Amino acid sequence: MDELTLAVVGIDFPNEDRARSNRRFELLASAIGDPVVLRPEPHNRHDPHAVAVFSARDVQVGYLSAERAPLVGARIRRGEEARAVFQGIKGSVAYIRVRFGGEAPTMPPLVDGTAGRAAPEPDDFHPDPEGPEWGA
Repeated sequence: MDELTLAVVGIDFPNEDRARSNRRFELLASAIGDPVVLRPEPHNRHDPHAVAVFSARDVQVGYLSAERAPLVGARIRRGEEARAVFQGIKGSVAYIRVRFGGEAPTMPPLVDGTAGRAAPEPDDFHPDPEGPEWGA
């Protein structure tokens, strides 16, 4: 699968920059569909497979979950272009939509009877209809 929704964890930890920027605040200031950037961190002291997630304003908002980071990071290190957008927040986890291959990601269709709504709420999470089956 070349397009999927991924969890972003660690959104309630402060960043280690001088301003100790607030990840959750940055996510709350983001609109659904805003671009985000994925940056593998092979020298991360806690996890060499870590993939950091940055907002369009270049503020770190968290990391991909440990379950998906190794595969996503490997694809990026192989030179595959990954484009990602902010999808929403639910509790202590943010969600992004990622597409490999250079095209812009699309949001999955709304489910559970909400298809008639004009726009999703900021806290809505819209999973892939059948889940990712891409070898992870």
